[in-house]
Amino acid sequence: MFRQMFEEKYIRFPGGKKKALTFSYDDGVKADKKLVEILNANGLKGTFNLNSRLFDCECWHGRMDEEETYRTFSGQPHEVALHGARHVFLNKVPLPEAVNEILQNKVYLEGKFGRIVSGLAYAYNGYSKEIVSLLPALGVEYARTTEDTDDFSLPADFYLWRPTCHHRSAAFGGLADKFLNGSPEEEFKHREGWLFYIWGHSYEFDDDGNWETIENFARAAGAKKDIWFATNSEICRYVRAYRALAFSADGERVYNPSALPVWLELRGKVYMAPAGGEIAFLGE
Repeated sequence: MFRQMFEEKYIRFPGGKKKALTFSYDDGVKADKKLVEILNANGLKGTFNLNSRLFDCECWHGRMDEEETYRTFSGQPHEVALHGARHVFLNKVPLPEAVNEILQNKVYLEGKFGRIVSGLAYAYNGYSKEIVSLLPALGVEYARTTEDTDDFSLPADFYLWRPTCHHRSAAFGGLADKFLNGSPEEEFKHREGWLFYIWGHSYEFDDDGNWETIENFARAAGAKKDIWFATNSEICRYVRAYRALAFSADGERVYNPSALPVWLELRGKVYMAPAGGEIAFLGE
């Protein structure tokens, strides 16, 4: 029986879902409080990238002070991540200084919030090959750029993670509609799971007077049952667990060496590979 085009294996997100949604917002500004409320009201999750030496800097888009920042994000389902201690171009300072910017930021946030902080958003999109190569040794699991893909693809390199789009992008409306109402199954020869990764700065909603943009999208997304809502680090760890799956030579068995259960689709059927377990697919 000819089954080509049905033998490919596609990532599916927790619960077998075909779509995932995540947010990334920078700088720790007062407008983040409203954004957190909007995400919480709709069951969504985001990542907030914070500096640790720029608290209470009203002249810079109304940044929160130290305790206000802690109250906003402590105990929340959202992730706090690195943005450099002072929001400098990491590629425009000596490499030891760039390392110190990351480590100071990491030590502070981990001590303040009592959790491991392993994500980074490059301030000003400043990075270099040397900086990227050092990130694993600094305890950084992923790093986000500001270079949009305008699609729902997963990153090939999590240290050069390109988001889908900024919420100000002219492409946002069309992408949002396709993501909410479409399906990977509509893509001929490419039915990989979709990730919609939205980024920006929450003060831009104040500047532009358009909070309804994110409110309406969050409300529509939150009502969907076929989307996994996750932080950046949750996406990163899950995709890496999927990519670590070990398949038999004939593709009919899979072993999951990770600590996470992983879902995948084969021949139109969704399977769950348990953490540390092996399964056989149901052949035809």
